[in-house]
Amino acid sequence: MTRREPAARDERDRTDRSDGAGHDRRDDPAWDASAYDDTHSFVYEYGESLLEDLSPNPDERILDLGCGTGHLTNGIAERGADVVGLDRSAEMIETARSTYPSLSFVRADATEFDPGDPRLAGDEPFDAVFSNAALHWIDDPEQDAALQSVRDALRPGGRFVAELGGAGNVETIANALETALAERGYDVDRPWYFPSFGDYAPRLESHGFEVRVARLFDRPTDLEEGDDGLRNWIEMFAGDFFEGVADDEREAILEAVEDACRPDLFREEPGTWIADYRRLRFAAVAVEDDGDR
Repeated sequence: MTRREPAARDERDRTDRSDGAGHDRRDDPAWDASAYDDTHSFVYEYGESLLEDLSPNPDERILDLGCGTGHLTNGIAERGADVVGLDRSAEMIETARSTYPSLSFVRADATEFDPGDPRLAGDEPFDAVFSNAALHWIDDPEQDAALQSVRDALRPGGRFVAELGGAGNVETIANALETALAERGYDVDRPWYFPSFGDYAPRLESHGFEVRVARLFDRPTDLEEGDDGLRNWIEMFAGDFFEGVADDEREAILEAVEDACRPDLFREEPGTWIADYRRLRFAAVAVEDDGDR
């Protein structure tokens, strides 16, 4: 985000969001793993049904791409498969390793991980790659690199089963954020990539996948913490909107967003915010090419 002000402020903003080692947090994300598990557990709870689509077998090697705190990785392991969890967040990986010490977790970026990395624990390609609520955090220009990494990691005929935010996901919330910030002179870029099936299927096909099943569906999602539910969701999943926002403006912006969203997304009984989620779920198969023969 930028504000239409002198460059000195922009420079300060870039410094403030670095991790002290010259990395932008968007490149090395700092997640609150405890809040993710406690307040936003719906992320992995809804992912349980995606495990049914994956239907892992005991003799399979599976990669959980964007594994977060490892709960779905563990769900795959409980079904008997040999699984490795991969995530680029140091805090998520640390929590996953602490919670499930018998499982393998690797810190790496989905756009550039090496399928031959010895930390992925095996010389053979994976039978399946699973990903829940992670792919939409990869910028549009980097999606092709991520999909190629997935294809390179799979054996011919291997499965790619995933869910991500689809076109129109959290549109009411995002529009309210953009409006409240624009009224105060801030220019914003949405931090997510929410494609339609028409956008994503050709992308999968261009990287050697055949899409077998796909659907785009609405999934209104209850948020915890009562009247604070929406702002807590924003803090966790839309914090990038507030990069460079002055502290004395932050509360006013949050209140404006709540006021704008309340008619559509707040239920007085039982006093719960509902996020307007829309999901894209698919299952694809890695097609054999000349390099696989």
